[in-house]
Amino acid sequence: MRSWPIQSPLIIAARPKTLPAAVVPVLLGTALAWQAGTFKFIPALLCLAFALLIQIGANYANDYFDFVKGADTPDRIGPLRAVAGGLMEPSQMLLAMAAVYTIAFLAGCGLIVYGGWWLLAVGIASILCGIAYTGGPYPLGYKGYGDLLVFIFFGFVAVMFTFYVQAGYFSLHSFWVAVAAGGLVTNILIVNNYRDVEQDARAGKNTLVVRFGRPFALKHYQFNFLLALFVPFVLWRLDMTPWVILPLVYWPACFFLSKNLRDALYGNDYNKLLAQTAQFLLLYGILFSIGIALG
Repeated sequence: MRSWPIQSPLIIAARPKTLPAAVVPVLLGTALAWQAGTFKFIPALLCLAFALLIQIGANYANDYFDFVKGADTPDRIGPLRAVAGGLMEPSQMLLAMAAVYTIAFLAGCGLIVYGGWWLLAVGIASILCGIAYTGGPYPLGYKGYGDLLVFIFFGFVAVMFTFYVQAGYFSLHSFWVAVAAGGLVTNILIVNNYRDVEQDARAGKNTLVVRFGRPFALKHYQFNFLLALFVPFVLWRLDMTPWVILPLVYWPACFFLSKNLRDALYGNDYNKLLAQTAQFLLLYGILFSIGIALG
């Protein structure tokens, strides 16, 4: 019988180990604003709150809809899910999701002062896509669009708009940094879908791993690492100092993580790798932010 640590069901459903996916893009966008001399504390803080709440809301939605659609069952090999594990009623998870998204909307409204009313559309789109990832009449994650969705919202939207609300303009630097962040956040999803490929296939959840197989997913995972290691060189070539390539001190970890994904056999192997992939994102983000700020 599986035993689980005693935690609040809402904390379990928030998936704390994956939250660097929300923190790092905002950190990088803020580092770019600092480097440009346009750093503003309040909009940076609001961006962080909005990003965290959007991800937690999406995780709550995923917890609910994957249970309803049969993708998550009590015997899943991944980490415990609150609804599928019987820790919460589906109606309670829906209520929690609505509450989190409401708070996220209010936090996002605070950014209108810094970026204009058109940011309202960006915020609403972020919430709707968080729900539509696994819910609604056309769940994007079930149609193979999850990776693209994550790349766009945790890359371009999170990084570029964090920079925009502080600087008042978009920049080529923020575009390239968004590419790196989006790729590394997508790697967290790749590990998750790589682990669940058999169960997802039975439930009709046609992720890219289900559609194209694990060998393709491994190459996608490795490509995203290469992309993230390439971007600092792009910024260096543009106009930044060599400090910007600071993340490369961590490059050997890419080989170990790729090997671990290739060789993983059991649920615990994948769950450990999921946490390690998120940790790589966090350390990369910290090193890259330092390099950008000094650059």
